[in-house]
Amino acid sequence: MMIENNGYIPDELHEECGVFGVYDLDGNDVVSTIYFGLFALQHRGQESCGIAVSDTNGPKGKVRSCKGMGLVSEVFTPEQMESLNGNIGVGHVRYSTAGESSIHNTQPLVLNYVKGTLALAHNGNLVNTPQLRRELEYTGAIFQTTIDTEVIAYHIARERLNSKTAEEAVVRAMKKLSGAYSLVIMSPRKLIGARDPFGFHPLCIGKRDNAYILASETAALNAADAEFIRDVLPGEVVMIDEKGIHSDTSLCNQKIAKCVFEYIYFARPDTRFDGVSVYNSRIMAGRILAQTHPVEADVVVGVPDSGNAAALGYALEAGIPFGMAFVKNSYVGRTFIKPKQSMRASSVRIKLNVLPEVVAGKRVVMIDDSIVRGTTSAKIVKMLKSAGATEVHVRISSPPFLYPCYFGTDVPTGDQLIAHKHSVEEIRDLIGADSLGYLSVERLSDMLGGDTGFCDACFTGNYPIEPPSENIRGEYEQ
Repeated sequence: MMIENNGYIPDELHEECGVFGVYDLDGNDVVSTIYFGLFALQHRGQESCGIAVSDTNGPKGKVRSCKGMGLVSEVFTPEQMESLNGNIGVGHVRYSTAGESSIHNTQPLVLNYVKGTLALAHNGNLVNTPQLRRELEYTGAIFQTTIDTEVIAYHIARERLNSKTAEEAVVRAMKKLSGAYSLVIMSPRKLIGARDPFGFHPLCIGKRDNAYILASETAALNAADAEFIRDVLPGEVVMIDEKGIHSDTSLCNQKIAKCVFEYIYFARPDTRFDGVSVYNSRIMAGRILAQTHPVEADVVVGVPDSGNAAALGYALEAGIPFGMAFVKNSYVGRTFIKPKQSMRASSVRIKLNVLPEVVAGKRVVMIDDSIVRGTTSAKIVKMLKSAGATEVHVRISSPPFLYPCYFGTDVPTGDQLIAHKHSVEEIRDLIGADSLGYLSVERLSDMLGGDTGFCDACFTGNYPIEPPSENIRGEYEQ
C-alpha cells in the first residue's frame, strides 16, 4: 500500500531498482534463491517487488509470477512461493524515479508475443523514452504501464521478429536505447543479462553448483551462497543456456560512466562494483575528508548506514576516536506516513536516535553521505546538540548536488537542491553546524583508487549523454 504524502519531497536519495535472475541447469526450483537475492537487494527499492519463473523442461511460454506493493517479506507468502515452480526466473525490487508508484508498474514485466514470452527486470532510466514510446504508439502499441521498462520490452519483442535469437534481439534493441539500463531477461530457454554501454549501474554474474545467477550487486550473490564469476561489461549482452555463458561485446565501444553514487551511497558496503570495493571507497572518502577538512574534535560519528564507513575512514586518518552515536530503527519502510507537516518534523527521530553517552560534552565530527534539501541534516545536528554535543562539524562524503540525475537516481531539479542556491557557508548556517566540508569533485577518482570511468553529472553538470529535452518522469497521461 502506498500512502499519499501531500507533496512531500524526500530529503534523501534513492536508487531505482535491483534485479536478480537464476537459471538452474539441473532443473531445481529457483524461487527461494531469487527470494533471498531480492532480500539482499532490498535497499535498492522498497516500493514494490516481483518474481517470475518458468520451467525450461515444460511447455514453452508458461510463466508463473507474483508481484505486489511493499517489501519482499510482505509480498511473498509461503503459499505463493510454493506455487512458483521453475528452474529459471527473474526478480525485481523497485523504487520509482520515472513512472508512478502503483501496482501496474511493478516488475518483472511478462510479455506474451508471437515468438513466445519474455520476463524482464530493469534497473536505470532511459533518456529517450518519450520518443521511443511515441514511435511504438503510432504503430499500434497499447501500453499497460507508465515505465520505460515496457518500452524496452516492446522493442526487444519487435526486434525478435527479425532476429535469429532472443539475445540478438536484445543487442538490436539496445542500439535504439539511450540512457541507463541493467537488464535481466528470461526467455523460455535462456537467461539474458545486458548492461548499457556506459555501465551506469552494476550487473554481475555468479554461479552456485550448476546454477548461474545475474544480480545487481555481489552482495546478492553472497546471500544466494554463490561464487562471483565476473561483472557484465558495459555494453555487453550475456546469454546463459544449457551450454553455459555466451557473450556479445559488439556494443562495448564507448567511454565508461559508472554512477559514482553507487560507491558513495547506493550499493551495500559488502559489494564490489567493477572490481572496486564499496567499503574501501567509503573508507577512502572519509580519509580524504580528514585530509581536506581537518578539525579539532573528540569523536567522529557516522549517520547510518552509509556514513559509518566514511566516518571510520575520517577517524583513522585524523587520529580521532570513532563512536557509534546513532541508534537506527531498521523497520521504518518507505511507506512511513507523513500526513501533516507537524508530523514530518518527527520522522527523523523515528528513524534515528542519539546516544548522549557518546556525544555529551564533546566536539563531534558528523559524517553523512549527502545533503539534498538540508532539512534532515538540520534535524540531526539539532539532535546531537540537544544530546550535549558542544560542537558539531559536518563532513559530507560527496560533493554538493547541483544538477538533476536522469539515469536512475532521484536527484531532484535544481530549485529543490540546497546547494543549487546556497553557498557552503550559507548551508552551514542553515543546518546549524559549526563547520561544513564536502568531498571535492577533484578527489572522486582518489576515492575509487584512481578509476576515472564514472559519471559525476549530479555534481558537475557534465552529462555523458545529452540530457532529455522533455520530461521523462511523467505518467504519459493524455
